Amino acid sequence: MQSVKLIEQWPVDHAAMAVVSADGSVVGSYGDQHRVFPLASVTKLLTAYTTLIAIEEGVFELDTPAGPEGTTVRDLLAHTSGLAFNQHKVVAEPRNRRLYSSAGFEQLADALTEAAGIEFARYQQEALLTPLSMTSTRLNGSPGAGAESTVDDLTRFAAELQRPTLLHASTLTEATTVVHPGLNGVLPGFGHQKPNDWGLGFEIRDGKSPHWTGTASSPRTFGHFGQSGTFLWVDPDAGLSCVALTDRDFGAWAAEVWPEFTDAVLAEHR
Repeated sequence: MQSVKLIEQWPVDHAAMAVVSADGSVVGSYGDQHRVFPLASVTKLLTAYTTLIAIEEGVFELDTPAGPEGTTVRDLLAHTSGLAFNQHKVVAEPRNRRLYSSAGFEQLADALTEAAGIEFARYQQEALLTPLSMTSTRLNGSPGAGAESTVDDLTRFAAELQRPTLLHASTLTEATTVVHPGLNGVLPGFGHQKPNDWGLGFEIRDGKSPHWTGTASSPRTFGHFGQSGTFLWVDPDAGLSCVALTDRDFGAWAAEVWPEFTDAVLAEHR
């Protein structure tokens, strides 16, 4: 893919990426596929998927109380618990607005640990990482932002997000459908969004502007980006996913080059 060469212009020291088709095949790649990068908030995708597996396994349910009083597993996944960004304190009423919270994902992992009787990182290893042969992926810190991985590993995860093998397809469809539609909120790095749509751990593009995906990305595009200069998106209408990992923190450079890159990838694929 010629579009992949755009990464050579990114102001980063190291970058790696892969474009994955719906059948799981890699149709374009760049950089060291085995280099380990910190994922930052892309970690939340792994935490969310682990949680969905736990729900299917009967560990708990979406409506199981978890987090602050009056909130549920669903609220923690959808950032509607009212918890602060990175502090374990309530700053809003549940389901009143979309308040992005890494602390909420920490409480989500705690709820899973309590319900399963297994420490979260171990559960994730056994339920998600080992079955997908994600041998270089580790959760070394917060379930909201503390994982590290490689493009090679995340290529497998990107394939799973297009044709799930560890979940029923209907579960993934529910997870990538807006939860509590119409809630406004801040998309970190891109300001206030009205609405700020989110699924069960997956950010949903819809009509957000500005956004870190492309102008040609379908409204059904879902995924996440991380402050460590990382992203993973899936565009189900295009039948395509993309993983990109870098060693430069997110900033104005990323907000400029990521959408251009995504549009080039989509144009070339179509």
